[in-house]
Amino acid sequence: MAEQKKDARAIRADHMALVNRKQAEVRALYGENRRITGDYDKALAVKCVNGTFVGKKTDGVIAFKGIPFVGKQPVGELRWKAPVAYVADDGVYEAFYNAKSPRQKVSDTEHASLYVQGEDCLYLNIWKADDSTAKKPVMVWIHGGAFELGGTVEPVAELHNFVKENPDVIAVSIEYRLGVFGFFHLSHLPDGADYPDAQNLGLMDQLTALKWIHENIANFGGDPDNVTIWGESAGAASVTLLPLVKGAQNYFHRVIAQSGSPVFTRSTEQAIACTNELMEMLGCKTVADLQKLDTDKFVEASGILGLRVWAERDGNFLPLNPYDEYASGAAKDIEFLQGCNKDELGFFIIGFGLEGFNDWAAERKANKLAQLTDAEKALVESFCKERGEDYVYADGQRARSAVLFDQIVFAAPLFRLSENQTKAGGKSYTYFFTPESTDPLVRCGHSVELASVFNHPEVTDETGRAFDETFSKTLRKMWVQFAKTGNPSLSAEISPDGKAHDWKLYDLQDKYWMVFDEFDIHLEKESQKNFLDWERTYFLSKYYCI
Repeated sequence: MAEQKKDARAIRADHMALVNRKQAEVRALYGENRRITGDYDKALAVKCVNGTFVGKKTDGVIAFKGIPFVGKQPVGELRWKAPVAYVADDGVYEAFYNAKSPRQKVSDTEHASLYVQGEDCLYLNIWKADDSTAKKPVMVWIHGGAFELGGTVEPVAELHNFVKENPDVIAVSIEYRLGVFGFFHLSHLPDGADYPDAQNLGLMDQLTALKWIHENIANFGGDPDNVTIWGESAGAASVTLLPLVKGAQNYFHRVIAQSGSPVFTRSTEQAIACTNELMEMLGCKTVADLQKLDTDKFVEASGILGLRVWAERDGNFLPLNPYDEYASGAAKDIEFLQGCNKDELGFFIIGFGLEGFNDWAAERKANKLAQLTDAEKALVESFCKERGEDYVYADGQRARSAVLFDQIVFAAPLFRLSENQTKAGGKSYTYFFTPESTDPLVRCGHSVELASVFNHPEVTDETGRAFDETFSKTLRKMWVQFAKTGNPSLSAEISPDGKAHDWKLYDLQDKYWMVFDEFDIHLEKESQKNFLDWERTYFLSKYYCI
């Protein structure tokens, strides 16, 4: 037993040493942008309402990093308060360094968590080609991370390569508050009346950034009337929720949602339950009690809420039923490109470890089944018996309920959104991504497409390899074509693979989607893949993710 404990301590020590090395590497990138009082290169400067920002040029692309989009950062008495509007400023400032990552738990798989963190994190980054072309389409990236992790400093989200290959667009990435700083219900507490927005502050931050972009991007050569918001995972949930926020559609016109939807939300009752659970653990009764806590301990303790800190369907900022809003035409004027990956849960299996995943899945499945009627439970049990609910590996190991959760969390919500948008007279281009990682646990898991989408073949954390170059370039061209025109179809003349790709809109009869097989990008009816079980799992999306 002592030897086992020693081994465990040694493993833990090795792991922490690895984390510390990664952290040192990432933090070496950090710098603080300062006010410029002397000379500066005016060719790299752009005047905005809240200052003139001077970027850095590398290989024909100018990057402007760490531009604030609020008037005051959400620290001190502004913690858990709505973002403060930016104000006019005649100063000149460096825009050389990525700002701080939002406060979050440290994770060896999330570079942003290893970077310098702070509550003063509301900044954005812009990449543009070094030319004088005006009115370029603008693509705004909103990162994922389950609303708890992540940041714009992630290597895969460095948009230099993307803009260098596609100089006819301007790319932006934005930061927002995460976890218990961005999505924490407080208004039910004795002194909570002063914090009416705390449950959806992260989305409010995003909206504030989009307003800044709308009002300033023309000075960078961007077209404020042609903006696409674009995200993956929680970022995809964000870009499918923002169209339902009052006034938000003034700031964007198209949506690209990769592996995420309004299913990543929670009810007010669920949000309050999470708050109460954490408050009890911390021994706190009021917001004032929380404010006195050591922030590191607060963030660490919030880990007990894992994968339950979502945006809140509060009936105020967000509707109580986002899917009904789509069906009623609330976003029918917004064009959508949306899809999912073949084996989404592979990402979570590798993250939790097989044993940890099985424990998590068992708990989540029991929670989900408890919400269902007897008739609905029978449908799910029939699906599991006939289709098999587990990922089964070559060595006989099983990832319990992974297939079922692929349906609940990704497939059913994707098609529900495509169906409702189409029924309302809106447009949806829907896709299915299939290339696999070299890791048999990951397969074609959540986020494996990111390196291809962003043109970072060297980033192989999830993929284990670079996907085919021509395939990846063709995918990127479709994303850009959609941002430019609202239609991702490519003629043979402009397609990197030399083939025409006529991407048909999703329709209620044939349910077309574009299948991104690595060496055969092609259009199919969904029924040819039979990925979603329309009778036995489609209905589950009405129960959301938790």
